[in-house]
Amino acid sequence: MFSDLSIRFVTRQDYDQWLPLWDGYNAFYGRSGATALSPDITRMTWARFFDAYEPVHGLVAESGGELLGLTHYLFHRSTTAIEPSCYLQDLFTSEAARGKGVGRALINGVYEQAKLAGLSRVYWQTHETNLTAMQLYDKVAERSGFVVYRKLF
Repeated sequence: MFSDLSIRFVTRQDYDQWLPLWDGYNAFYGRSGATALSPDITRMTWARFFDAYEPVHGLVAESGGELLGLTHYLFHRSTTAIEPSCYLQDLFTSEAARGKGVGRALINGVYEQAKLAGLSRVYWQTHETNLTAMQLYDKVAERSGFVVYRKLF
């Protein structure tokens, strides 16, 4: 555990520390080398955090001036509720920060932002092979039982 851990909104000054975390997250899911995201996607993702008209938000975990993790989430409408829902899209911690409460703190940060926005639901998905992360997720949320389908074009 980090005694001075803080969860805060990402700032423009964080880019140089955010980018390696973002790249690490993408590499974890096989998006590196020949399958890496286009730099345009990274630039647009970064820009969305600072656009008041975008529903995309970013939080970072910081200790001693070093970023240890990130989470990105978005608010969206639903056909099954009046208030929007919160989708926690990305969560990643540096290898040195794993198992030390940083992931849990980032999830709790998203929960807090969702509550402040008047929302009653936060949800996310992970790959079925991400067993380490699922040990945490099973402690801080409940599995919905839904299976995700997709078609890429």
